[in-house]
Amino acid sequence: MVIQVHKEWMTVCTRQTRLDDFLGTIMMKSILSERADMTLMTSVRSLFASAACLLSVYSPVANAQEQQLNILCSVQSDWCNLIQVTFPRVTGIKVNILQRSTGEALAQVNAEKANPKIDIWFGGTGDPHLAAAQLDLTAVYQSPALAQLHPWAKAQYEQSGGRSVGLYLGPLGIFYNKEVLAKRKLPTPTSWADLLKPEYKGEIQMANPGSSGAAYTALATLVQLMGESQAWDYMAKLHRNMSGYPRSGEAPIKAVSRGEAAIAIGFIALAPGEKAAGFPIEAFTPAEGTGAEIGSMSIIKGAPHLEAAKRFYEWALTPQAQQFAFAARGFQVPSNMATVVDPRVPDIKKIRLIKYDYNKYGQAAERKRLIQLWEDKIKSLPQ
Repeated sequence: MVIQVHKEWMTVCTRQTRLDDFLGTIMMKSILSERADMTLMTSVRSLFASAACLLSVYSPVANAQEQQLNILCSVQSDWCNLIQVTFPRVTGIKVNILQRSTGEALAQVNAEKANPKIDIWFGGTGDPHLAAAQLDLTAVYQSPALAQLHPWAKAQYEQSGGRSVGLYLGPLGIFYNKEVLAKRKLPTPTSWADLLKPEYKGEIQMANPGSSGAAYTALATLVQLMGESQAWDYMAKLHRNMSGYPRSGEAPIKAVSRGEAAIAIGFIALAPGEKAAGFPIEAFTPAEGTGAEIGSMSIIKGAPHLEAAKRFYEWALTPQAQQFAFAARGFQVPSNMATVVDPRVPDIKKIRLIKYDYNKYGQAAERKRLIQLWEDKIKSLPQ
């Protein structure tokens, strides 16, 4: 086994042509846009080489039956695509990616529980991962890397009974398009309260909390911040200013970037990537306070390729693998304390975060209750 691992390490770490092919594939998949500079290219080249060498040295070569992996991916599409290209290059394991928003991912895992098709669920807000753990849909697994993680990532592991782990932390906030606000002579918001101003009628988007983890985090944040009765009253008034509730949490941010909406509610970690692409978008955390997601990862109970899933799990928790998020323009706080953090990642010490009760709002029954109340009290209202 030592000889076999050493050979794989030598192959991955020395073949520049494979790395060039890898970078070419990324370009074809539009993960690195035309605006990406040579610094980012160099960064990705270095990250790939580091991650490849690290995993090859510390991981055994997969058995023949473990030469593929089915990943349910709930992060932004660029990041999912980067994983699909990178992990096979590092390990030789074929990766099949199915991208779903967090709520849709939970529904699929639950629907397939008698005959699981997915091996591992990567990313998306932690609440549905906790719900999946409670429903016995995910497997207990303890990584040797657990001690290297931030306390909030380990808390996700503990609250899930060892069935989920934190990958990243992303604060919830408000986005706006500077040019659209100026063109329509609209004020710049600074708080949750500002979003109720009548001049914003038809100008705001938030995803549907039934399908989007970002929107469910917003719903649970408002309930905790204001109290449930006041939160429903607030959301009923906010509904008058909404132009729609798309299924994906990323969709409202894209709508603001394109000028199709003036304001959106979502995770502010997506703002630097949109700005780097040239869009006139800004994001902030509201003055009253806000919640944050703990993006998580879970191995599916009964995974058809369990050993490959464990190998991916270990890779995803390494500092090198976590830096790929920045190359895919995801600027969340990474869970491994040794990860070199991009300067565009929000400084959570400067953000007024509420004491979000992940355990309570990750319970399947509480999640179902809140989403149903939102359907009945808010979505059913006329606009």
